[in-house]
Parts: sequence; structure tokens; C-alpha cells
Amino acid sequence: MSVQLLLYGRLLGIEEFLLSAGDDPELFTGRSQWITLLSEVLPRAMLAEFGLARILLGSSGGGQFLVVLPSEARAQADEFFCEARRHMHEMSGGRLNLVWAATENLGDWSVVRKRLSEGLHRKLGAAAAGWPREAFEAFQESPPVDHGDYFRDLAARMWQAESAGWNPESPAHILLGQGKHTWSLRDDIPLARHAAPSDDGATPACLSVLAARSEGRKVWGVLRGDVDSFRIRLRRAQTIEEHVRLSVLYRQFFAGELEVLCSQPEFWRKVTILYSGGDDFAVYGAWDALLPLAREMQRLFHRFTEENLKDFPGPEGKTISMAMALAPDPDASLGWVYENAGKQLEIAKDVDKDCISVLGRILEWRHLADAAELKDTLARMVAESGSSGQLLNELSAFYRKGGQTWSHGNVQRFDRPWRFHRRLNRVLAGVKDRELQKLRAHLANEMMSRGAAQVKLRPAGLVALEWTRLLTEPLSGERAPGRPAKSRKSGNGRGPLPEEG
Repeated sequence: MSVQLLLYGRLLGIEEFLLSAGDDPELFTGRSQWITLLSEVLPRAMLAEFGLARILLGSSGGGQFLVVLPSEARAQADEFFCEARRHMHEMSGGRLNLVWAATENLGDWSVVRKRLSEGLHRKLGAAAAGWPREAFEAFQESPPVDHGDYFRDLAARMWQAESAGWNPESPAHILLGQGKHTWSLRDDIPLARHAAPSDDGATPACLSVLAARSEGRKVWGVLRGDVDSFRIRLRRAQTIEEHVRLSVLYRQFFAGELEVLCSQPEFWRKVTILYSGGDDFAVYGAWDALLPLAREMQRLFHRFTEENLKDFPGPEGKTISMAMALAPDPDASLGWVYENAGKQLEIAKDVDKDCISVLGRILEWRHLADAAELKDTLARMVAESGSSGQLLNELSAFYRKGGQTWSHGNVQRFDRPWRFHRRLNRVLAGVKDRELQKLRAHLANEMMSRGAAQVKLRPAGLVALEWTRLLTEPLSGERAPGRPAKSRKSGNGRGPLPEEG
């Protein structure tokens, strides 16, 4: 009787490979979509080549996969993935790697997971030390081939493709609509592939077009989201079935809900999906669509976890954090803004969970809702007072000069709150409208909260100010609020190991 093997594979070097695209947004997008397809197509292609049932695919996507194999297929699987790794290495210019480990599906899942972890970490250590000598020598013998046209073509066609295909002659070269083995991109491989159409509807809209479609200032940005403590949630799975069920649930949520949401009337012409993984996603588009999209994604994710994880104790995997980074100008590099959004997301998750980094502040989701309400109040005051620049500049200056220190949670303290009211009265001098004066009082109360000894400025107030400034000041070429400093590259993959914490 054949013993079952569990084989777990993971892609490494994803972030480095993406960011090496430079200033070419089509190349960046095509590379991201290629990576998404690799972790979906490769395990399916292996099963199809070996004549094995599709049901043996446990989970896939997000830069990783888990399959069940008969023990006699171990050598064939190693050969298959060695060839795929060699071709992947050639197509990525040596930046992308594939590691995998296999073990018998015997004993408790915690024991099996530990064996998988140990095997994979040995491969990770070998990958960190350098590529295998034979792979490096083979790569050096032949001149590097430029695959930029392939990735750009993928970016142009992926959003309307019906199927993905694979050929054994080029195992890492994913095809669209053809191949020895093909899979439907709607039924077999669920992917979020929405792209905002150009004005003629023939191609995806470019960054400058997306920026031009934004309300107020013509700026585009990147929104990235990641589930909090998802690795811990997977590690607490009691059985392989539970592990696979959780992985599939999260992947299907991001693939399904994100595409449906981006297809809604308020988003479909303004946002384009970069990828949806097993526990994260990234989109780019007009800045004014990204914040509503983030709020709606958080609401849907909260409902999803309430329905599907109600029997799982603990908060792990039940909340999501996000970060939005804006481009300093319409011609900025997509990779640069994407990297900064990732850095801001890391900072947000280090500071807290279930939050968003936006316009230079880290807010809990309920405070983002407060900022949205304040933004509406400020926008109304700006429209009725007719002094947008003076009002917003006065309030922004008060945030800058109101205090010298910051407490935990980015809350600024100050000792003379009457200055806040004086600034508002200075701007609104001569305005007799009673409704406007009520709005002024409401704004002051909402932007300040009283602590034990002194008044605090709420961070949501500054987010609301910058939000209103973007809406009411369509300035071109000005530095976008909340623009983060350039940061180090972060992360080698989109998905966690099954056992990582």
C-alpha cells in the first residue's frame, strides 16, 4: 500500500523581483500576475503530468502550495520542480527561487507539520547560502534573456483571459488560452483580475489616467492589506483538513470579494488589482477610491471571520491591517509607491493590529470612520465659507504647533485649547450663518478630546484635514500627504509557512 506524501512549496524573492522592474508599471504588473499564476499553475501541472487526481491539490496561491502525492511519485516531483526552478530562475534574472519539502502523512498533524517545517527550513538555509552550483553555472553559460515583452503582454491580456495553460518544454512560462494543460481562470483557478479600463476600453488604464479620474487633487496610490497573525491561526490548526480548509477559505475570500468589490460602479474605473494572495492583497488606482475600498474590504472581512471563524478561539486571523501610500506625482514609479505602502503596513502591524496607515497616521478602523465624518464636515465648511486654503492651513498649522511631544497612538497634547477655537473664529470671521457656527462647534468637539490633565488632538482629525485638502485642492506636482520615506525591501513572499508564528 502506497504511503501518502505531503509536499509543501514556496516561492522566494518575490519582493526583490517585483521591485527590480524599475519605472515600468506594465512590467511591474505583469511580473506580479506571473507570480500569482506560478503558485496556482505549477502544482496543478504536476498533478496533470503525473496523471493524478485534481483533488490531491490541498491549497495553492499566495506564493505557496500544498499537495498530496503517492510515495512513488517523490522522485518525479523533485525532478519536476527542479526543472521549474531552473526555468523560473532564468526568467527572473536569478531573483526568484522555489523551495519545497515533502514528508509522510503519518501521525498527528502537529508532528507532520514539524517535519515539513524542518525540511523546508533546511531548503531555506541552502537558498540563503546561495543557489545550487549547477543551477548557477547553467545560468552563467547562456546569456540572460529579456522576458520583458512576455510580462507586459501578460499585464495587457490577463484581465480578460479565460484560461491559463502550461507546457512541459517551458515549465515556468505560463500561457494564456493555450497549452498542453489548461485551466479556467473563473472555475478552476479563482483569481481577482479586475483592471480599470482605459477610455477606449481596450486596455487597462495607465497610472496618469487613473490619477486624472480622482476627485480633487489628481493623485494615484497603492493600497495593501494583510491579515493579522494569519500564520499563528494556521499553526493552531489541529488537522491537515482544518489547515487546508482555512487556507482555501481565505484565498477564496480575497479572490472573490476583492474582484466583486472592484467591479462596483464607484470603483471599476478607478482601481486595478495587482494581486490577491492567501492572506493579503494589493490594488492601485485613484486616491479617492482607495480609502472607501479599504473601509469596505475591512467590513467584508469582519463579516467573513464572524461567519467562518466563530468556532475558533482567539483573535488571530480575524482582523486585517492595511496601508495606503500616495504617489508624489502622476509619473512616480509604481514599484516605489508599492514598496512604501508595504513599509507603512509593516509599521502599522508593529504598532497595533486591526488598523490602517493612511495620510501619515495609524488609525483604528473605527477612527477612520470618524475621520470620514469629519472630512464631510470640513468639506461642507470649506464649501460654505469659501476659504478652503485659509481654513485648512490654519488647522494644519495648529496640529504642527499645538504641542511638542507625541504620546502612544500618535495623539498630540497641548495646554491651551482656546487657540483652536481662535483659529476657527479667525477663519470664519464675518460668517453669520447659524448652521455654519454649529458645524464649527461640532468640528471643535470632534477634533479634540479631554484627558485627565489636558486636551488631546485626535489623530483622526489630522487625517480628516489631509483628506479634505486632497478633495478641495486639486494641485498638481505637490507632495502627497503621508508620503513615506524610502525604505528597505521587505519580505520574500506573500504567504506564510504553515507553522510560522
